[in-house]
Amino acid sequence: MAKKTTPKKRTIKTSKKRSIGQKIFRFIWKTILWFNIISVFFVLLYRFVPVPFTPLMIIRAIEQKSDGKEMICSHNWVPIEQISPNLQKAVISSEDGKFLEHNGFDFKSMQKAFEGNQKGKKIKGGSTISQQTAKNVFLWQGRSYLRKGLEAYYTVLIELLWSKKRIMEVYLNSIEMGDGVYGAQAASKYWYHKEAKNLSRNEAAGIAAILPNPRKFKASNSSNYINRRKATISKYIGYTKLDY
Repeated sequence: MAKKTTPKKRTIKTSKKRSIGQKIFRFIWKTILWFNIISVFFVLLYRFVPVPFTPLMIIRAIEQKSDGKEMICSHNWVPIEQISPNLQKAVISSEDGKFLEHNGFDFKSMQKAFEGNQKGKKIKGGSTISQQTAKNVFLWQGRSYLRKGLEAYYTVLIELLWSKKRIMEVYLNSIEMGDGVYGAQAASKYWYHKEAKNLSRNEAAGIAAILPNPRKFKASNSSNYINRRKATISKYIGYTKLDY
């Protein structure tokens, strides 16, 4: 009587498929695990250590080099105690009025921004200061779903592991505030030739007013559009409280 070999072949094929599937699963699992370990490590590190540079600084330097321009990166980290409360209030007034209240996301503003974009309107984006900090410090610029997902992930992490005061400190020391100008200290010297701690209400409003597009707009000798934004932000600074 002839031996049946077909079942054995099927068993071998099935075990090979399982082996490949298990390897892929283990690879994905290890990648996710190590990504989480490394990301948490850096978020914890930057809770105490100044952020030396950001991905945007590197990208801008490469762009300048590609365009045949001089590579400029003006960035001077200072503690939040050396940044004028006027500037802290100004960015809250202009960028994220509920910064001290939310847990990283302002869903009403996000919904409003989404509805406005659907209608073709040009309005302020829905990103909070926490989201902008996560993006600027840990990620690249762009609008992909992957980047937005990672932005949400890092936003949750910094809200859990940093204080609001630390988020503001990192934000004001890392964001782009001019062409090749990053952070409050460098921006204060570039636009007003003074220390960040000495910014007046109107000067702070000037820096906050250009944040939507700091390479296009000017904080001093500004256009009528920026001057109107300055006036509005300056008015709201007086009503904004810092309660870290």
